[in-house]
Amino acid sequence: MPTQAAPSPLDQSAQYLKSVGPKRAQLLERLSIRTARDLLYHVPRRYEDASTVTPIGRLRMGEDATVIGEVISKGVLPTRRGLRIFQAILRDATGSLECSWPGQPFLDRTIQKGELLLATGPVRFFHGLQMQPREFVSLGSAADGDASGRVLPIYPATEGLSQKVVRTIIEQNLDRLLPYMAGDDALRAAGLVPRELPQLADALTMLHRPASLGDAERGRRRLAWDELFYLQLLHARAKHRHAQERPGIAFQRNDSLIAPLYRSLPFQLTGAQTRAIAEIFADMTSARRMHRLLQGDVGAGKTIVALFAMLLAAESGYQSALMAPTEILAEQHARTLHELLAPLNIDVVLLTGGLSAAARRTALERIASANAPVTVGTHALFQEKVTFARLGLAIIDEQHRFGVRQRLALAAQGSDPDVLVMSATPIPRSLALTLYGDLDLSTLDELPPNRTPVRTTVRSAKARPAIYDFLRDQVAAGRQAFVVYPIIEESEKLDLRAATDDFQHLTTQVFPELRLGLLHGQLHPDVKDATMRAFASHEIDILIATTVIEVGIDVPNATVMVVEHAERFGLSQLHQLRGRVGRGATESFCILLSHGAPDARRRLDVLAATNDGFEIAREDLLLRGMGDFFGARQHGLPDFHFFDPARDEDLLRAAHHEAGRVIVSDPELASQRLRPVRTVLEGRFQERERMYEVG
Repeated sequence: MPTQAAPSPLDQSAQYLKSVGPKRAQLLERLSIRTARDLLYHVPRRYEDASTVTPIGRLRMGEDATVIGEVISKGVLPTRRGLRIFQAILRDATGSLECSWPGQPFLDRTIQKGELLLATGPVRFFHGLQMQPREFVSLGSAADGDASGRVLPIYPATEGLSQKVVRTIIEQNLDRLLPYMAGDDALRAAGLVPRELPQLADALTMLHRPASLGDAERGRRRLAWDELFYLQLLHARAKHRHAQERPGIAFQRNDSLIAPLYRSLPFQLTGAQTRAIAEIFADMTSARRMHRLLQGDVGAGKTIVALFAMLLAAESGYQSALMAPTEILAEQHARTLHELLAPLNIDVVLLTGGLSAAARRTALERIASANAPVTVGTHALFQEKVTFARLGLAIIDEQHRFGVRQRLALAAQGSDPDVLVMSATPIPRSLALTLYGDLDLSTLDELPPNRTPVRTTVRSAKARPAIYDFLRDQVAAGRQAFVVYPIIEESEKLDLRAATDDFQHLTTQVFPELRLGLLHGQLHPDVKDATMRAFASHEIDILIATTVIEVGIDVPNATVMVVEHAERFGLSQLHQLRGRVGRGATESFCILLSHGAPDARRRLDVLAATNDGFEIAREDLLLRGMGDFFGARQHGLPDFHFFDPARDEDLLRAAHHEAGRVIVSDPELASQRLRPVRTVLEGRFQERERMYEVG
């Protein structure tokens, strides 16, 4: 009987680590530290380069500074208004500084006399120089030595477990645990790590004890490589299984439908559309199953590209289904396709949750027969009662609103249909590889020639009366407008204008002679649909809304978009909002009202300077990072701790290429060299791998 390998010390519970125990182990669990290995991967969220710390004697009023000093005295001072202020005097070799924390008397229990404190904040003058620290970190006892000249790691902490304690626990266990990381370095053992990147144990040493900021960056990039490579390996394996192990339909083109549609179009296809159609047709006519992402800017013409793919399927006797995230968008797609297909005598079946029982029954009967070549719907399309007679092509619109599971669940309908995913949220190509690495990529990077760019301006709140006059003039000229707000109702915590409150004000005080409507996410679906239909049919002049209108609203007569508190939105989200206007032949305008600081104004100026969604997405990614770029909308966003899309594009491209090469040579990672890599992949990405098992 074979003997089992002894468990690695890295797998032991965190409570058995030095200076931990059961109580601290519970607190560490809040930081996702459950094992010794987790402790090693609890890397600093940032670093303070103590060589750039300002000596206290050189501080100047009005500057923002970081200082390191010994706490020589401290105490809590009451004020006449009942506010209690914690104060501490810091001293270094050049002078002393008073630091104060209004309303935080509890710090008297955590900051101790004799400690070295690193404090960052604005320097003011009040009976001498004073700082109200925005951030502070205890560096331990001043008796342990001077911190100047060191790169100081700042760790994520939690209530009851201070930065100082976390750093102490890591320091006391690092030397014992690091040697075991050699056994964890499966990628290095398999020869799958670029030569310039350090070994895993060395990388973790650089992160926890960097000799310089450059040292810490080298360590981070090694861990980023591991994250990226395993994710790309997962994507490459999923792509291989879907395309190779489950062969697709080799559609046959005969031009009985495609050529008549092309001749009947009232416009010329762009070069990007022609290229994307050719890429999709090449996939669909091959024996392998298509899994392709079609992404394009607002108004780039994704729907017409999808329609050509549908007709290729129809020419071979197969059905197509297009799934949209909302009923409004599904109905809009159905209307557009119906108009384009009318010359070909092809009807469009609509299936949404809002249909009457009779209409739903009719739709299901048509889908189950061969009498529904083109179906449009919401998530209702992949419910159990929906049976397609011969589904050959599944199209998912606004992919970021769905998860991988939903995409593959629709693809599971029928006999392994080809899959086309569409997204109107432009993202840099490198990031598309990260999020949709299991898909081939087609990009619509040019707009139709008759599309007039939206004129975008940034204005302050004092320009509001003039903006209202402009809205009045546009409505008088027969146009419509949107006014968008970041929140629905006023909040005590947020000093922001709100949709419902301003709706009342605008209706009664500003535009009593006009027809205003209100749309936000908390309204009943029937009310939302009725409001949007009223706006589309010009029964509403100005629509007051939240970001519920961000996608899928097509009202060519709307020419003005006003966004209140534009500084509260990401650039990509603002670009999507801006895409709700400029959909007709009339010149359109986007007015960004900013209540923020000059930095926020500079960020908004990026949007005013360009209508290129891909350029805006790159800037947004650099400014906000990937989590905020997608927000809660991106279902299934990979959980990255080390990968930085702004700095690691070279790593991503290399990982994508290398992972693809590995899967081509050994799809199941079955060789002796790759078996340890497969073990890590299936352990670390177990949940994500299950996503790809649907369909």
